[in-house]
Amino acid sequence: MTTLIDSPVREPLAGIRSLELEITGKCQLTCVHCLSESGPQAVHGAMTSADWRTVIVDAATLGIRTVQLIGGEPTVHPHWREFAELALSLGMGVEVYSNLYVVHPAWWELFARDGVTLATSYYSDDPEEHDRITGRSGSYVRTRTNIREAVVRGILMRAGIVEVLPGQRVAEARAELESMGVKRVVVDRARAVGRAMLPGQGPSLDEMCGRCTRGRAAVLPDGNLAGCVLSRNFPAGNVRRTRLAELFGGKEWASLAASIPVPAHNACPPHDSGDCNPANTEACDPAYD
Repeated sequence: MTTLIDSPVREPLAGIRSLELEITGKCQLTCVHCLSESGPQAVHGAMTSADWRTVIVDAATLGIRTVQLIGGEPTVHPHWREFAELALSLGMGVEVYSNLYVVHPAWWELFARDGVTLATSYYSDDPEEHDRITGRSGSYVRTRTNIREAVVRGILMRAGIVEVLPGQRVAEARAELESMGVKRVVVDRARAVGRAMLPGQGPSLDEMCGRCTRGRAAVLPDGNLAGCVLSRNFPAGNVRRTRLAELFGGKEWASLAASIPVPAHNACPPHDSGDCNPANTEACDPAYD
């Protein structure tokens, strides 16, 4: 692998090991619980491609080991592959969190690269129920087909299941994923963020699992820095005005970190952007788009 700078060997600033990059609000789906309220009519946001490149370079310089491209649907951004290639060239790991509704043939080569992992959301083994949650007829078939293709190609991938509907076939969805060869599956409830908020309900840090700011952070399409994509309503500055190093060392970030409820002891193993283990506690897996 050719690198532009040496891979970081020091501990990352503020303990951040994984940075979620929500590079767009656009998505082919309109999931009923979507944290970012994404859809076909949404926009990429105020962040320019140059802004995202600066964030990725800054993250590598600060010792952050992994970036996750998320949305919306990250692959609808015209420069998502450029962002992934840049992060890889800087010695970082890259996870692409995609709905796998569309995968162009040329993308498989990137997904199979060393240092790249693929993640997706899955809701049911019943096509009608899955499509009802995503708001797009045929999404079950497309996502399932591309999951199978990824497994056949030996691509490292994981799946997140969010329990959205009463009686949803969550256990059956998990069994189906495992039968297809997906070895890492996490399950969470729908958290009250974005479309999952009930009428009259406001944002609350109590909805977080406790890992926001602790090993991870997120940059949103408008440039706001958050503890994770779920804590989007509690920004700690903006990367379009202030560089990452200053933000992570600032009072706003410290205040946000102090306000996040502390998780139970050994509740989650924060090894990467895969978030929590639902066998130990409720997860905060970012499978909400």
